[in-house]
Amino acid sequence: MSLPSASPTHRRSVPPESRWSSRESGSGDLPVASAGPHRVVVLAYDGVTLLDLAGPAEVFKEANRFGADYRIALLSPTGADVTSNLGVRVAVDGDLSSEAASDTLLVPGSDLYPRTPVPGYLASAARIPAAVAGRVASICTGAFILAAAGLLDGKRATTHWQVTHELAARCPTCRVEPDAIYVRDGSTYSSAGVTAGIDLALALVEEDHGADLARHVARALVVYMQRAGGQSQFSAPLQGPPPRSPALRTITDLVTAQPRRDHSLGELAKHLSVSTRHLTRLFQDELSTTPARYVENIRFDMARALLDQGHTATQAATLAGFPSYESMRRVFARKLKISPAAYQRRFSTTRLASV
Repeated sequence: MSLPSASPTHRRSVPPESRWSSRESGSGDLPVASAGPHRVVVLAYDGVTLLDLAGPAEVFKEANRFGADYRIALLSPTGADVTSNLGVRVAVDGDLSSEAASDTLLVPGSDLYPRTPVPGYLASAARIPAAVAGRVASICTGAFILAAAGLLDGKRATTHWQVTHELAARCPTCRVEPDAIYVRDGSTYSSAGVTAGIDLALALVEEDHGADLARHVARALVVYMQRAGGQSQFSAPLQGPPPRSPALRTITDLVTAQPRRDHSLGELAKHLSVSTRHLTRLFQDELSTTPARYVENIRFDMARALLDQGHTATQAATLAGFPSYESMRRVFARKLKISPAAYQRRFSTTRLASV
């Protein structure tokens, strides 16, 4: 696999209103970029996730069909070809150190580095070109490489929902946003898991050439310009391991087994024969939440599972113990930024509806 290379160029500053114009085509008016060449450098390394690398590159290549002039170069730390996570050999255009400044530096992810420390050579490979790039963007766990290079210190960022806690632990000064599809902090960008790299690349195209051109790219690739909701809608259930305290375990088991019961603070405290204050303190000390929020989370997870199994939204609300469909809808809107019906359409099945 290889991507087109190009000679180094300097970034031109183009006013937003002059970044595209229209041309006539058989399919209607198409936006045409009027900005000069824009050099995109993609960091390739052994173990890189192939879709992290290819997905955003495809967005930029597609934008060129509508008049943009992205020059894509695939570079490795040493200039040697690399092997992706799928075992596919990826041909590169050269090494990072021999290249002039890029307009955009993309750092794809790998499932290696949430599990192991980022090697020093790889962190350095990102740090050097990032210092002179117009903007730097990570895809999925590529954020761990940016963090190891010190490029996320004091910044907001995101990564795949499964490893946001690990990123926060490795980069304590970074404010990790676990629900974001992508995050911009100044000239530093980061995106969530895998296909979110396409969302980020579309956002970068829109930033360079306006919404009309980005919209044509999205339509050509059959993807959304902006997907509804955050990445929480893709995450596993919220509940972790059972509490250590026997008293608290009694309560959590009760809520899970009988979600439709009255689980108000007073009723839960009465069940344990403790004060409401003591029960609240137990939840806060061990689970870092309140009894009411824990009950809500249990019901929310159950409702998601019921929707996945094909129950209607009203049935899911009743079986999960929500007082009403409306109360469940409000929880979905707060946690996922989408309605229960929209969640079900996305995740209940891959089969197309019968015509």
